[in-house]
Amino acid sequence: MALPGSLRRQPANRGLVSHCTHHHIVVFLLTFFSYSLLHASRKTFSNVKVSISSQWTPSCRNSTAPELRPYELWNSNRLFPNAEEATLFLGTLDTIFLFSYAVGLFVSGIVGDRLNLRWVLSFGMCSSALVVFFFGTLTEWLHFYNKWFYCCLWVVNGLLQSTGWPCVVAVMGNWFGKAGRGFVFGLWSACASVGNILGAFLASCVLKYGYEYAFLVTASVQFAGGVIVFFGLLTSPKEVGLPELGADEDAVVEEDANRPLMGSDDADDDDRNYSIQATDTDNQPKAIGFFQACCLPGVVLYSLAYACLKLVNYSFFFWLPFYLSSNFGWKEAEADQLSIWYDVGGIIGGTIQGLISDVLQKRAPVLAISLLFAVGSLFGYSRSPNSKPINAVIMAITGFFIGGPSNMISSAISADLGRQDVVKDSSEALATVTGIVDGTGSIGAAVGQYLVSLIQENLRWMWVFYFFILMVRNHI
Repeated sequence: MALPGSLRRQPANRGLVSHCTHHHIVVFLLTFFSYSLLHASRKTFSNVKVSISSQWTPSCRNSTAPELRPYELWNSNRLFPNAEEATLFLGTLDTIFLFSYAVGLFVSGIVGDRLNLRWVLSFGMCSSALVVFFFGTLTEWLHFYNKWFYCCLWVVNGLLQSTGWPCVVAVMGNWFGKAGRGFVFGLWSACASVGNILGAFLASCVLKYGYEYAFLVTASVQFAGGVIVFFGLLTSPKEVGLPELGADEDAVVEEDANRPLMGSDDADDDDRNYSIQATDTDNQPKAIGFFQACCLPGVVLYSLAYACLKLVNYSFFFWLPFYLSSNFGWKEAEADQLSIWYDVGGIIGGTIQGLISDVLQKRAPVLAISLLFAVGSLFGYSRSPNSKPINAVIMAITGFFIGGPSNMISSAISADLGRQDVVKDSSEALATVTGIVDGTGSIGAAVGQYLVSLIQENLRWMWVFYFFILMVRNHI
C-alpha cells in the first residue's frame, strides 16, 4: 500500500475532533467500563488462585493453609489431596472458560449483528455477574465443593462473557469512523487492562476476609454496570437524531488517508465511516454470514496470528499473580498489586502503537517491530531477580510489547477488516468479524492455559517462558 502524503493526515485528525459530541464521550466511557467490569470479574479468579488452592486442599498437605483440628471436620470436604492437583484443576478451569468463551464469541458476533447491541451486552453482563457470584461466593458460603459444578458454571460464564467484546466493538464502530481509528481504538482497547487493574485492586482489598468476598464485590459491581448499560447506552448516532457516520463527510477528500488496513489503494472513497449497526429498518442492510466473514481478506490470517498472541497475553492474565507468589514467595495480595504493571504497559503500548499506525497508515509494520521486541522482553523477564521494583519495570515493558499488539488486533484491525469494500452492501459485519478474530484467539488461549499448567508442573517456569517466546516468534 502506498503511504498517503502528510498533507492528508491533518484534515482527518481535525475531522475526528469536529465530529465528537458529548454522545460520543458517553458511548466511549460506557463501552469502556462495561468491558472493564467483565475483565475485572475474570481477573478476580486469577488473583485468588492461591487462596482457592488452599481451600480445596487438606491443611496437612498444604503448607500455606493453617492446620485446624479436628482434622475430619475441616478436611472432609476438600476437593484434592494436594496443592499440585488443585493447581492443575485451576488451569483446567481456565481452559474450560476460554473454550466456551471462544465458542460464544463466534455466536455472539452473529447475534450482535442481528439483535439490539444494548440488550445483548447488558444481558451478558448481568447474567455473568450472577454466575460469578454462584461460583465464588455462594458455594463457599454453603461449603459446597464439586468439580463438575464448578466446570459447568465456568462454561456458562464463558458463554455469557463472550457477548461483551463483539458488542462494544460494534457500538464503537458505529460512533467512531476511520479518522484516527488507531489512536481512538488503541486508547479505548485499554479497557481490558483497566479491568485487570480494577479486578486486582478490588480482590486485594477484600482478600483478607476470604476469597469469596472478592467474587462478591466484582460480581456486584458488574451487575450494576449491566443495569447502567441497559438504560444509558446508545448503540447508534441515529438513536438521537444524529447522521450516520460518513453522511456529512463526502466532501472530505482527505479521508482516504485512513483506508482500512486490508483495503486496496485504488478502492473508492464511498465506504468511509458508514454505520455498522444502522437502526433504520427501511434501508438497513442484511447482516453478513459467518462463512462470508471468514472469507474476507485478512480475517483468517489475523485470526490465526491473534491465537498465538492471545495465548501469551492471557497466560500473563491468568497466571502472573500465581507465578509471582509461587516463584518468589511473595504474599498473594502483594503479587496481585504488582501484576498491575503488566496491564499498565499494555495500556501505554496499545495507545502509542495505535497512534503510530495512524501516522504511518499501516498496522502490520508496527505489529512486527513490537513483537520483535517482545521476544527480548520475555527473555529478560524470565530472568528477573527477586526484586519487586526491577520485576515491575520489566513486567511493564513486556506488557507494552505484548499487550499493545494484542489490543490493536482485537480492536482497530478488527474494525479495518469489518469495513472493507466487499461488505459495503452488507455492512452488518463488524460484530461478526470481531467475534471470529477474538474467538480464534480465545481457542489458542484456551489450549495455552492447560499447556502452561502442564509445562510448569513438569519443566518449571523457565520453560513456560520459552514456550511464550516460541508463540510470539510464530507470527513476527
